[in-house]
Amino acid sequence: MSYLERGGVSIYYQCFGRSPDQPPALPRPAPPEPGKLPLLLSHGFGATSAMWDPNIAALSAQRQVITWDLRGHGRSGCPDEPGEYTQAACVEDMVAVLDAAGAAQAVLGGLSLGGYLSLAFCLRHPERVAALLLCDTGPGFRSDEARQRWNDRAAGTASRLERDGLAALRGGLRYAVESTPRGLALAARGILTQQDARVIDSLPSIAVPVLVLVGARDEAFLGAADYATAKIPGARQAVIPDAGHMCNIDQPELFDEQVLKFLDDLT
Repeated sequence: MSYLERGGVSIYYQCFGRSPDQPPALPRPAPPEPGKLPLLLSHGFGATSAMWDPNIAALSAQRQVITWDLRGHGRSGCPDEPGEYTQAACVEDMVAVLDAAGAAQAVLGGLSLGGYLSLAFCLRHPERVAALLLCDTGPGFRSDEARQRWNDRAAGTASRLERDGLAALRGGLRYAVESTPRGLALAARGILTQQDARVIDSLPSIAVPVLVLVGARDEAFLGAADYATAKIPGARQAVIPDAGHMCNIDQPELFDEQVLKFLDDLT
């Protein structure tokens, strides 16, 4: 486990496997095969990098896998200033994590908010992105009214966290490892909310391979998955049976199978 500093905010990350240009060090898993692209995984709102634990062994067997905690989540810092919680800051956190891991370019994968941030990263730093893995991800809103409804829900989540603590996460509580209600409330207001349609408008311009994954029972995101698949040139879609919003946890073996097939096709 490692930390890096970003303007006084500690960002927690972990690397599994090792990149091909790193010298061996013990103890480590077997080195990835040459040409295998690193994979940066970003978690959803209210979760932490621990949500990827069921998938790490399979995904890191032949490549470097990097996970991290968003600011306000898990072991990363929770600054008091609300202005520190922005999507732009998270994108630059991702850049810093890749730099620290020695990954000049990577496959970016994320679930829900983590997938949205991966799209935002691709818009800002396309040269660092080799491919995208979007899991139960909404690409944002073109309609101001729909975006405001989303932001109102995010503000409501923040208020419940301040009132009820982590119990406000309900079913997601077990994934909020070491998070604090205050950090998550600030992240809900500053990172989960959306300000414009830049990300959704960027979908037709994405020029890297994309896999869209969604749980068959994740009814709130099935339409978003279809939309992203239709708008991103050449995007593939896979629906994970008997899985909800966290399809990687509900069906880890099926999730890993789809992801590894996609990754193997890249090299």
